[in-house]
Amino acid sequence: MLTLATVGFAVNFWAWALLSPLGPRFKDSLDLSSFEQSLLVAVPVVVGSLGRVPVGALTDRFGGRVMFPIVSAVTIVPVLSLGLAGHSSLAALLAGGFFLGVGGTAFAVGVPLVNAWFPPARRGFAIGVFGAGMGGTAVSALTTVRLVDAHAMATPFLITAVVLGVYAVAAALLLRDAPGRTVPAEPLARRLAATVRLPVTWQASALYAVAFGGYVAFSVYLPTYLRTGYGLTQADAANRMAGFVLLAVAMRPVGGWLSDRLGPVRVLAGSLGTVVAGAVVQSFTPALAPVGTLAFLALAAALGAGSGAAFALVALLTPADKVGSVTGVVGAAGGLGGFLPPLVMGSLYGAYGTYAAGLALLAIVAAAALAYTLTGVRAAAGGGGREPRTGRRSGRRTAGSTV
Repeated sequence: MLTLATVGFAVNFWAWALLSPLGPRFKDSLDLSSFEQSLLVAVPVVVGSLGRVPVGALTDRFGGRVMFPIVSAVTIVPVLSLGLAGHSSLAALLAGGFFLGVGGTAFAVGVPLVNAWFPPARRGFAIGVFGAGMGGTAVSALTTVRLVDAHAMATPFLITAVVLGVYAVAAALLLRDAPGRTVPAEPLARRLAATVRLPVTWQASALYAVAFGGYVAFSVYLPTYLRTGYGLTQADAANRMAGFVLLAVAMRPVGGWLSDRLGPVRVLAGSLGTVVAGAVVQSFTPALAPVGTLAFLALAAALGAGSGAAFALVALLTPADKVGSVTGVVGAAGGLGGFLPPLVMGSLYGAYGTYAAGLALLAIVAAAALAYTLTGVRAAAGGGGREPRTGRRSGRRTAGSTV
């Protein structure tokens, strides 16, 4: 079930990220401004983020077995639309990108599905493995431009649509919810209201907005940044973005695994401290070899590990029947955290001709998140937030939900 969920997450994220590698091409062919190009790649992010709130709540009610095939099948429609006719104007691309955001809601389906299959002492690692499905963005980065150059604009979209269709059928036939899954009886609105009253919802949301939001922002904007700031070719920039994504993906389960052993608070603190350092270094726009490359690799590793640790915190403190709803809100915060930076970066570059101010802002935000982690979140999680290996789950959950 973990494998099926991870594959589904990767496939839907592949679709969700189709527009990002083509952003520079659309900028040239449609004569877009820096802000318009940033808006183009940010629209699927914000829709996929906000959509996680209702999708997470629906997953609590109907289960991942129902929701994964539905989300995958619905995502086929905007993928085909963009590939066949929706890339001739900015308006068409924005409309297609809006509905492409459905693919980004798959995250809120997979977390509660995976969480229910594993005991508390292994949930951080399991959800980290599932989170590695965000590597679907790397598939998009590595293949989209090459397929367009070798064949036609429609080719990557058609291939992705076929893969989504195959997965939707496979998930409908093979995916299962965990035995004894807790099904909430309350109406959707009441469950969402209860969710927003849980302190862990806002604690994890704030941290995930920085960690995963930073990852999303770099994954969608890095090709533009490297091409504009360093003069790289489109293919070279896409390859480097793929390397960034792959490292972040590999570090996400590591962050979850370390959280199972050291506690999510310690892992989050180390990750956010690294983000501060990497953003400060990169704000000076050093040469790519070696300082710039090392700064980006440090950022990728830290953002990936921090994303895994944020959801280890969710698994530690969230009641079982609200994991989907909390995941939806936290996932939305993470996606929204990735929506604003590309717009800010594009606007600042258009105004000042440099990305330094945007990276300095990232360092300031990460420093604030680090301070919050070491104070409010540490107190809520009980010191380091380490779950006892003996699995004394219920007492910790109750304490976390009433802080």
